[in-house]
Amino acid sequence: MFSSAFNTPSDTLQVSAAIRDAVAPVFLLTGIGSLLGVVVNRLGRTIDRARYLNGLNTEQRKKFLNEFNIIQKRVTWMRWSIGLFIVAGLCISLSVALIFIGVAIKLNVSDFILGSFILAMFALILGIFCFLREIIYATQEVITWNRQD
Repeated sequence: MFSSAFNTPSDTLQVSAAIRDAVAPVFLLTGIGSLLGVVVNRLGRTIDRARYLNGLNTEQRKKFLNEFNIIQKRVTWMRWSIGLFIVAGLCISLSVALIFIGVAIKLNVSDFILGSFILAMFALILGIFCFLREIIYATQEVITWNRQD
């Protein structure tokens, strides 16, 4: 089976070139995974804080109404960020897969690779902007705490 897969030395060179071309996007996937880890960790801590505030009685909760509103905004922006990072990761993975599919079936899929990679970059950029917006809300939350003291 494998002996007929590579008929010429140029086929082997094409596969090795595809592997070399796929390395950079794989490193990008690692970075996206790290960003996802940071945002998911922040989301977990934010949800824990919201649960704590929800556990307070009505009188105590009134003091934290503004903070709770900020938490809701933060969660929304984090959800968008996570979704966009996942889209970016999927598009990068699709790009890598298309590189190998193109080599395996000797088909020019460069337009699809380019399109999925561009889509990944836009999703990554938008995800980072959403993450930045969440950080801005988080700092507003800290400022709100200082005003309550």
